[in-house]
Amino acid sequence: MAASSIAAFFALSFLLVLVPGADWAFTITSGLRDRSVVPAVGGLMLGYVGLTAVVVAGVAALVARTPGVLTSLTALGAGYLVWLGATTFAGAKEAGLPQADDESSATAAAARSRVLKGAGVSGLNPKALLLYVALLPQFADQHGQWPLALQIGLLGLLHMCTAGAVYLGLGSLARTVLRARPTAARLVTRLSGVAMILLGALLLVEQLPH
Repeated sequence: MAASSIAAFFALSFLLVLVPGADWAFTITSGLRDRSVVPAVGGLMLGYVGLTAVVVAGVAALVARTPGVLTSLTALGAGYLVWLGATTFAGAKEAGLPQADDESSATAAAARSRVLKGAGVSGLNPKALLLYVALLPQFADQHGQWPLALQIGLLGLLHMCTAGAVYLGLGSLARTVLRARPTAARLVTRLSGVAMILLGALLLVEQLPH
């Protein structure tokens, strides 16, 4: 795999990560509500692991050839975003408030819940689906010396590292800047919830027959 292909994929990956979306809203909300943003970002990375495995297994080629499958996945992701946005908006009153140790979202059960939600956000995120299913295979050298599965796995790992670094910084920044300002934290949390609802609703509308 040529270094130029890796550099081109990194540039595209980095630009896509910088585009605000559901993953941004989820990360910011977690930064405001949780003691640590690590479980949320870990969940997002877990979703990317799943997408990488799907592409490596060759399922992505089937999905790309079958519009109905991709449409169903997009609709499922959109519905999940609407639900997550609604729950985020409803829980905005807790954002920015200090939490007792025994009630902290850093407990094992709450951390597992955050990981699972993060995996759903990234694994069903249409932006991530586009990157992994439609774009990532194009950067692999079909006739190169490296096995195709290894190339795709490395590119998927590169995107995970890029996204993980950005989201950890984003969540930590949100926590540092807004946790001392409960009113602003609640406003940002509500806006994040509304953003997820709108993104999901727009995606659902796009899937309707024209």
